[in-house]
Amino acid sequence: MTAHTNVPFLMSRAGAVTALTLAAVGGSLIAPGGTSEAHAATSHASKALKVAESKKGSPYGYGATGPSRFDCSGLTVYSYKKAGKKLPRTAHQQYNKTKRVSPKARKAGDLVFFHSGGYVYHVGIYAGKGKIWHSPKRGSWVKLDKIWSKSVKYGRVR
Repeated sequence: MTAHTNVPFLMSRAGAVTALTLAAVGGSLIAPGGTSEAHAATSHASKALKVAESKKGSPYGYGATGPSRFDCSGLTVYSYKKAGKKLPRTAHQQYNKTKRVSPKARKAGDLVFFHSGGYVYHVGIYAGKGKIWHSPKRGSWVKLDKIWSKSVKYGRVR
């Protein structure tokens, strides 16, 4: 064999060794550019998540829908609009508009609704690993935070 024909063989063999090593230690193998099954998102959800992330550090503004200031539902409206989807203005209206998903079925890009009883008071975009992008309150800014409450429900934008 020439050196040229050995390269794919060597790369293929190296890839197999990596996959076997990961399997042996309980890891997972994801193709380049891929996402894990648990955190896979639809293309509009993935884009909305990237838009929200790009707004990191933007200040909170009551009633603000961007592009430089946001309240919680304003961030979700803005992010999904840039992804080609229209959402109603308030967190509660967005809750009513989305498809419910269980915590086990949640995916990156789903909306996370914080509630007290039947009242939805806050919304963020699920980023995976128990975290959300959101614009929490006056004096704060768009940021990535750990979900701090068990009183949450998940909704998928259709």
